[in-house]
Amino acid sequence: MRILALEPYYDGSHKAFIDGLSKVSRHDWMLLTLPAHKWKWRMRHSAITFAAQTAELEKVNSSWDLLFCSDMLNLAEFAALAPVGIARLPKVIYFHENQLTYPVRVENERDYQFAMTNLTSALAADAVWFNSQFHIDSFLDALAKFLKSMPDHQPLETVGKIQAKSSVYPPGIGDFSTRQARKPGTMRILWAARWEHDKNPEDFFEAIGILRARNVPFRISVIGQSFRDRPAVFEKARHDFQDHIDLWGYQRSREDYEHALCEADVVVSTANHEFFGIGVLEAVAAGAYPFVPNRLSYPEILGLGHIRGAEQFFYDGTASDLADKLSQLAARIETGPLWPPLVTPAILTDSLKWRNLGRRYDDAFEKLGE
Repeated sequence: MRILALEPYYDGSHKAFIDGLSKVSRHDWMLLTLPAHKWKWRMRHSAITFAAQTAELEKVNSSWDLLFCSDMLNLAEFAALAPVGIARLPKVIYFHENQLTYPVRVENERDYQFAMTNLTSALAADAVWFNSQFHIDSFLDALAKFLKSMPDHQPLETVGKIQAKSSVYPPGIGDFSTRQARKPGTMRILWAARWEHDKNPEDFFEAIGILRARNVPFRISVIGQSFRDRPAVFEKARHDFQDHIDLWGYQRSREDYEHALCEADVVVSTANHEFFGIGVLEAVAAGAYPFVPNRLSYPEILGLGHIRGAEQFFYDGTASDLADKLSQLAARIETGPLWPPLVTPAILTDSLKWRNLGRRYDDAFEKLGE
């Protein structure tokens, strides 16, 4: 098959996803992308931009069998503006996130026009793919509430229409070198999320403060993408824990990022919002022991209730319980192995590596193209 992929926000997890999928796919891909800049404007104009670009490509006899795009594209607008031959292609939209449940600091800041873009794009698609079942459920629940808030002409039937064509296709993780054996020494803790309030850094640093008060030895690496308007807790923590820091800030190269993962003994999430959690999974694949809250997508991606022993990777969502779990791990790894015999990094992550997911995606593409 020949697949045309449109990605208006080609960076970060969006870039890693489309690059990883197209690389392992047995199909032929053409990627049209736009730089990751001013995401709101990308959602507003990318349909017009890509319609013009595909029209030019059609003039030189380019043709495809399927259209694949992310939630950053207004697919309904694109289908109306694109050449007829492209508009009639089977269309798949992949939801990395959505604009109904994506967190905002104050709810009245939410721009519901972007939520409508998600709605009309899902209606225009032949298949709607999400990165987790948690994402599907939270999106459809929020959509139903949103539509009921409309003053009249509430299209409530659209929830069922979207649900009927929705499926879970998790993003993959790559293969990279993993630590062969734990280096001796103090427990090394990794926090590898965006430096934003929805990742709840306050609880992480509160837990670290409890460890210090208990005289539990530890080192921390706090990486992840940061922005100009970042929570003040980071600067305070950099000062307060300066004697415990190994790495601080965004790792610019893939090699540096993988090195940070391989050096970690434990990866921690304190997120209040997470549609999937690929950073945690990549750290686990590199050998880091996970501690995640029992909420959001984490029970799903770490196999809680399905993988024997997975319950040991969860805490109750409070900083105090996280500190207790970290204290116990610090004591255990001084005298024994980091991982217990029942569960290994491979058990948790192998099924989510691109080399094992590619066929599932390709088979789904071919079924849509029939």
